[in-house]
Parts: sequence; C-alpha cells; structure tokens
Amino acid sequence: MKLVASILITALAIGLSALILGSHMDVVSDGTTLGTTLAVIVVAIVYGLVHMIVKPIVQLISLPLYILTLGLVSVLINALMLWITTSITNQSWFSDTPNWGLEVNGGFWWYVLAAIVISVVQTILLALLPKRISD
Repeated sequence: MKLVASILITALAIGLSALILGSHMDVVSDGTTLGTTLAVIVVAIVYGLVHMIVKPIVQLISLPLYILTLGLVSVLINALMLWITTSITNQSWFSDTPNWGLEVNGGFWWYVLAAIVISVVQTILLALLPKRISD
C-alpha cells in the first residue's frame, strides 16, 4: 500500500508541478485524459526508480560537497535526477518524436526550479496523507 501511495503522490506532484511551471515543464502524451494520466504515472515510476538506484550512488560520490555546502548540493542532485528522468522518458524508440514522457524546457535553472517544486508538492501531499498509509 505504501508503494502505491508513494507512486500516486509522486505522480500528483509531477502533474501539479507541470501545471505550476506552465510552458517550462510538460507531460508529453497523446492528449487524452487517460493517456496523460498513464504518462504521469509511468514518469513517476521512472522518477522513483532513478531516485532509488542512481541517487544513492551520486550522493556517496558527492559526500564532500554535501559537507562543504551543508546539504544545499542536494537541490542540484535532485535536478540531476529530474534530468535523468526526462532523458529516459523522452526517448523516441518507435518514431522520431517522443510519444510520452516529461519535458523541461529552458535549461538548467528550470530543472532546479522543477525539482524544488516537485519536492515541495511531495512534502505537502505527504503531510496531508493519513498517518496509517504514510508509515
């Protein structure tokens, strides 16, 4: 139950972040409600896997930077995880244009802002979740 709740909260955070950031962050889908919902859920799963697999390795490598910046480098690492997620989900395996995925337009600072917005929205949604599910 906790895994499903985590995926749904991440999907909701990504979807709300796309709405908040407007044209700088977009969930690419076929345009239907079902297609957009499925695309957001798949992006949330990929985002969770990237955070589960890649982030601990990057955190270990950048441990001196964590100490030097008192943890502020974590914002940049979250932006890197978001960039990896967009790179994975925007692959066009079957055609020249991506059929689904996550796009962040505008460069590096928009990745940083998107990572901050996703983290804040996830924190708010987790705080609203009943204690029984979040444990």
